[in-house]
Amino acid sequence: MRKLQLAIALCLMSAVFGIAAEPELTKDQIKQFLLTAKVVRSRQTSKGVTQPFRLTLTDGTVTHDAVFQAVDQHKPTMQFADGHSELNFVDSYKYNLAAYVLAEMLDLDNLIPIHVERKWNGNLGSLSWLVPVKMDEEERMKRKVSAPDTDAWNKQMYRVRIFDELVYDTDANLTNVLVGDDWKLWRVDFSRAFRLNKDVKSTANLTHCDRQLFEKLKALDAKEFRLRTKNHLTSAEMDGVLARRDKIVAFIQKSIAEKGESAVLY
Repeated sequence: MRKLQLAIALCLMSAVFGIAAEPELTKDQIKQFLLTAKVVRSRQTSKGVTQPFRLTLTDGTVTHDAVFQAVDQHKPTMQFADGHSELNFVDSYKYNLAAYVLAEMLDLDNLIPIHVERKWNGNLGSLSWLVPVKMDEEERMKRKVSAPDTDAWNKQMYRVRIFDELVYDTDANLTNVLVGDDWKLWRVDFSRAFRLNKDVKSTANLTHCDRQLFEKLKALDAKEFRLRTKNHLTSAEMDGVLARRDKIVAFIQKSIAEKGESAVLY
């Protein structure tokens, strides 16, 4: 009876104050919302080099925040504060879109928030569904907070590391790994990924792999990948992804042969 009374009270409050729970949306509905919902509020964030905008969108029924990033910088040479330089430097929102497409193809789209391409304030950019988080990985480590389920946490991190090797993100850092309320990990901001290198950055990130992800990596169709990313990546950038995929698969296969499948795949 008390539960029923509470439910009735909440319904009355919703009716009086206009409070409504946000409905559950499918992936396609979220994409459509991001593409068409009206922007009613905007504010620039302070996180990251590109400082993307946080936009509040509504379609009259659903109101939700999203992250808009419009950076599309290309330089023959980029000199960084620490003294190192990079040739053919690119920092582009298009890589966020390519990363999401690749994640979809690998069934990792529950690791990366949904992204679409949209124009706002006269600029094309990537617009991503804002996911609920309580901290980023940098903050978690500073606070020395541990996940309640270490095994589940490690398995998520292995997936993040393999994906980072696949997309070759030169700016992969702890602030780009977000921790949800249920200790679910989200990987965001790939604007400096998809370099032309055909080798992975570190095989130390390939020690363990999800079985399903391993099968998806082996089955990744080059023709479909090129077709789905042709508006976001150059042919050379696509070549880099496919070459790194081959290196990742070969390394994991070698590890399985040396250590046994159960020591590598989970």
